[in-house]
Amino acid sequence: MMHGFIPPQRYFPYLTWKEIEQMPNKENVVIIQPIGAIEQHGYHLPVAVDSAISLGVLGKALSGLDEDISAYALPCLYYGKSNEHAGFPGTISLTATTLLNVVREMAISVYNAGFRKLVLMNSHGGQPQIMEIAARDLHQEHPDFSVFPLFTWRVPHIVGEMLAPKEQEYGIHAGDAETSIMLSLLPEQVKMEQAVKEYPQGLPEDSLLDMEGKLPFAWLTKELSKSGVMGDATVASQEKGDRILQSVADGWVRVIKDIYKFKQPRSKG
Repeated sequence: MMHGFIPPQRYFPYLTWKEIEQMPNKENVVIIQPIGAIEQHGYHLPVAVDSAISLGVLGKALSGLDEDISAYALPCLYYGKSNEHAGFPGTISLTATTLLNVVREMAISVYNAGFRKLVLMNSHGGQPQIMEIAARDLHQEHPDFSVFPLFTWRVPHIVGEMLAPKEQEYGIHAGDAETSIMLSLLPEQVKMEQAVKEYPQGLPEDSLLDMEGKLPFAWLTKELSKSGVMGDATVASQEKGDRILQSVADGWVRVIKDIYKFKQPRSKG
């Protein structure tokens, strides 16, 4: 099954070109490009985590979306900019320039087919800036093209309520949340017997600088973690993952509805 987690009736590649050409209300149809990565996620998780999360969350959201809201998922873009995980076997990374070009050229094809709303649904923390650059440039070149550079985890959800305070701050990779949601999505691919607890090491103390805050510094995972994990994977559970998946998917249902109704702002001056 090519569609995987995605409901087949919402899977764009299953449409014929004639169905795409004759699709009504095309300017409001929401086209969603899930974007992940193939990169290390510790001893216990597969390298497909970010891609699996994009597809799993999107699939559950589309399954819960009202039928009268027209929205379709494109195939996942599995490769991303993952050079922060260089040095861990299995990580496959594109350069920022390559990823930007791939996203732009995909988007232009969507635009040329007559669609005017494109969501870049990115689940990898190493590339939101690339999505933002692509979206701004595409909209500047085509003012009738609304492009939404969204990070999967930034929709409304209850995940923060389920994590310990230290995990909320430092559990950014292969920790509790990602391990739990993978136990919900692909439990047979999770090796919990190899799960570890390891937080970033050697961070500056009593400093305004941090990893991903307002005043960040550049870092590579191998500088901060021996296992590749930054978080506590040992406390993850499938029950927790089911709740996380449902909560994040519910947030995406709300966002897709908002995008379907969205009108690009225009000044009257």
